[in-house]
Amino acid sequence: MNTTSLPGGTWTLGDLTVTRFGYGAMQLAGPFVLGPPADPDGALAVLREAVALGITHIDTADAYGPHVTNQLIRQALHPYADSLHIVTKVGADRDAQGGWPPARDPDSLRRAVHDNLERLGLDVLDVVNLRLGNAQGPQPGPVAEAFETLAGLQRQGLIRHLGVSNATPEQVAEARGIAPIVCVQNMYNLAHRHDDELIDALAADGIAYVPFFPLGGFTPLQSSALSSVAARLGATPMSVALAWLLQRSPNILLIPGTSSVAHLRENVAGAGLALSADDLTELDKIGR
Repeated sequence: MNTTSLPGGTWTLGDLTVTRFGYGAMQLAGPFVLGPPADPDGALAVLREAVALGITHIDTADAYGPHVTNQLIRQALHPYADSLHIVTKVGADRDAQGGWPPARDPDSLRRAVHDNLERLGLDVLDVVNLRLGNAQGPQPGPVAEAFETLAGLQRQGLIRHLGVSNATPEQVAEARGIAPIVCVQNMYNLAHRHDDELIDALAADGIAYVPFFPLGGFTPLQSSALSSVAARLGATPMSVALAWLLQRSPNILLIPGTSSVAHLRENVAGAGLALSADDLTELDKIGR
């Protein structure tokens, strides 16, 4: 499969062309995103299959593991094809209890950028998202000091493009006032539609929206309407949920994660499902 046949086609992040169907590497680490995978060879196979399918957008973070997913990406795919673009996040660490304590002070952010560069084997990071909020979601508060730190690293040539993750609309606006952004990565899916207005506003400005937990996260999406549409189409509910996201707005980029080659292929095939106007009307009621 090549990029032109992947569901959704492509999108441009600044000067980088990526497939709208990407791959999120979070699930390659061990349980609770800690430690190594139970099947390291299987994890490497998933990454190589993603590239073989034509995917050119891989999402990661050095906090996954920590360090595990970046090391796997480098082992599986380095030296990277010119067409492959890796998006990472900074702004959170891991603690011994499996938590995600914030690490958004300037020194922590600089260290995180250099750690990503080293473990991925890169001289420059394509896109760096500033992770805000906490495990419960976006939290209001200023972002200027942290985002200005990343903008400074961008001016030094260590980062090509910037984005924000787990952010409120006000934080998105504040970040954009400091430096251009190419993407916003927030939780969003059929059942969690809080960012509808933000998605449309970003689309008008040519900025990508990248939903994490597109299938509901650790608790998969469950809805009678979703199951009804899936049954009518002879598809799985997860296929319908991915297809809905691609048809929701052209600026939505998908990064569903999996540690299974077979599941990766199912996700790609399912996202290409064509939903009718009646299907979309029924599905749109889920998050309203």
